[in-house]
Amino acid sequence: MFDKLMALEEKYNELERSMADPAVAADPEEIRKLGKSQAELLPIVTAYRHYRQLESDLETAKELLQEDLTPEEAELLQQEIDALQGQLMEAEAELKVALLPKDPNDEKNVLVEIRAGTGGDEAALFAADLFRMYNRYAEKLGWRVELLSSNPTELGGFKEVIFMVEGKAAYSQLKYEGGVHRVQRIPETETGGRIHTSAATVVVLPEAEEIELELDLNDLRIDVYRSSGHGGQSVNTTDSAVRITHLPTGMVVTCQDEKSQHKNREKALKILRARLLDKLQQEQQAEMVSTRRSIVKSGDRSERIRTYNFPQNRVTDHRIDLTLYRLDSIIAGDLEELISKLRISEQAEKLQAMNEGGVA
Repeated sequence: MFDKLMALEEKYNELERSMADPAVAADPEEIRKLGKSQAELLPIVTAYRHYRQLESDLETAKELLQEDLTPEEAELLQQEIDALQGQLMEAEAELKVALLPKDPNDEKNVLVEIRAGTGGDEAALFAADLFRMYNRYAEKLGWRVELLSSNPTELGGFKEVIFMVEGKAAYSQLKYEGGVHRVQRIPETETGGRIHTSAATVVVLPEAEEIELELDLNDLRIDVYRSSGHGGQSVNTTDSAVRITHLPTGMVVTCQDEKSQHKNREKALKILRARLLDKLQQEQQAEMVSTRRSIVKSGDRSERIRTYNFPQNRVTDHRIDLTLYRLDSIIAGDLEELISKLRISEQAEKLQAMNEGGVA
């Protein structure tokens, strides 16, 4: 581990020397590229230097303990040594986490698709609740949410809603939300006061940039038609709705939320590109030999991941057996604790695999 840390520090120092070179400083694109690489290394290099400083302080304290000291001085020095040893263990654990393989998608924006599952109108209303929950969470973090496509119901729910979340490392936070979300509550339309169980499926995809996935226009069939649905003066009056079919895969994306055909086409292409990249990545992962499956990233979107029980004000995440009795704040966008504990579980799984010599 420490050989790798030394190599990373040397790489960081090389980047620093390169950026100080006048010839490099005159090239804005090269400076941007080097600066990004240096920024990625800075946290782990800082942590490694902190670890080395603690090591040095501990060695000094141990040497002082060999000198002629009063009992009181020796006791105080021993307390300092004990404290430094504890800090050193914590610093080493942090370094191990910092060395874990990074998800290459973590820094990306995300495309989120929410679909009503079993439960009819109640499932559609729950899909709308989830949409608002993620909107409020994004708002707290200063992220931008852009609605791409929706299929609303008359009661205010969604059969399907697709949106883009743009913000720093959005995927690293929201990637844990993919799966089946189950709700248990008394629907407003229920006169007998019985608790119903409904579900909605959430799919979280990293945004695919054009440089990552180029679409061949010859592979696309683009149809335009008159939009239909609730409200809007443009409904059934202009050919603004867009349907894009990716011929090689048969994948179909439709978008009709905007009055502009051009905007609908642009949004549909965003959705298609993200879905195709996800399909490609899943195929690549399926080909890889792995002895483990991550606790929090099984990739199985049919798996029930979380239950929201309104009568008990309870949220249970089944992947890590975590239950919190504050559903009201969570559904209002307070997802920090849930996501933090899911991340810790994922790190623990990877650390165990690394210690056993497996693949995380």
